[in-house]
Amino acid sequence: MQPLLPSLAAAALYAIATAYQALRLSARQTPDRRLLLALGILALLAHTGGLLLQLITPSGLVLDFFNAASLIAAAVIALTLLAATRIPVENLLLLLFPLGCLTVLLGQFAPEGTVQGINEQPGILAHILLSILAYGMLTIAMFQSLLLLLQDHQLKHKHPSGLIKNFPPLQTMESLLFGFLWAGWLLLSLSLISGWLFLDDLFAQHLVHKTLLACVAWVIFAVLLWGRHQRGWRGHKAIRWTLAGFCLLMLAYFGSKLVREFILHI
Repeated sequence: MQPLLPSLAAAALYAIATAYQALRLSARQTPDRRLLLALGILALLAHTGGLLLQLITPSGLVLDFFNAASLIAAAVIALTLLAATRIPVENLLLLLFPLGCLTVLLGQFAPEGTVQGINEQPGILAHILLSILAYGMLTIAMFQSLLLLLQDHQLKHKHPSGLIKNFPPLQTMESLLFGFLWAGWLLLSLSLISGWLFLDDLFAQHLVHKTLLACVAWVIFAVLLWGRHQRGWRGHKAIRWTLAGFCLLMLAYFGSKLVREFILHI
């Protein structure tokens, strides 16, 4: 089976879900939660089906730049849909569904990089999976911090939009942010530990920049969580630290892949 049809179906479902949610919120109405989650689940299933056909090949696991972006987007959306069954995070989907649509189309139609198939031991595959889950969880935290920033700005200026009026209270939004940060930081810790255990040389030439940036991001998130626990950090300070750590982490992964696959061709 070719990945084109499920990829196009996923992109269409993501677009429909985004349009539905945006129209309801712009009309100051709450989207039907069941319908929204159902559209998201169908889109995610199609996304995953097409992605698996692109990732798993006879030469091994093909995790090039755009496939990796699509995989992380799918992981982020899956985590958010799962969280939405317990906590009010549906508004994150307004940002994540377009991301899923974009990455699934890029994964299907963008030029392929020079990365080769991965045939590795289970320990290294576990390291890759933990890294993707960590990036996914911290991506959710980044989007949550942006929504928190928007909510705080509009509430201070007393002009809340239809989107903001459907948000949980500010304190709940902050609690959700730090819940995502704790989960992402723990997953990142496990990812770094598994890298030390299973990779021959975590500071090899093609890994050193990724490793150093990921370690600095880990320290930034650790300081932020310490500051929240010990000093009660919140608001703009927490948002700035979250965005700083996220930018370093994305630069560590996607920056190095972009340079290696499309500039250095290695």
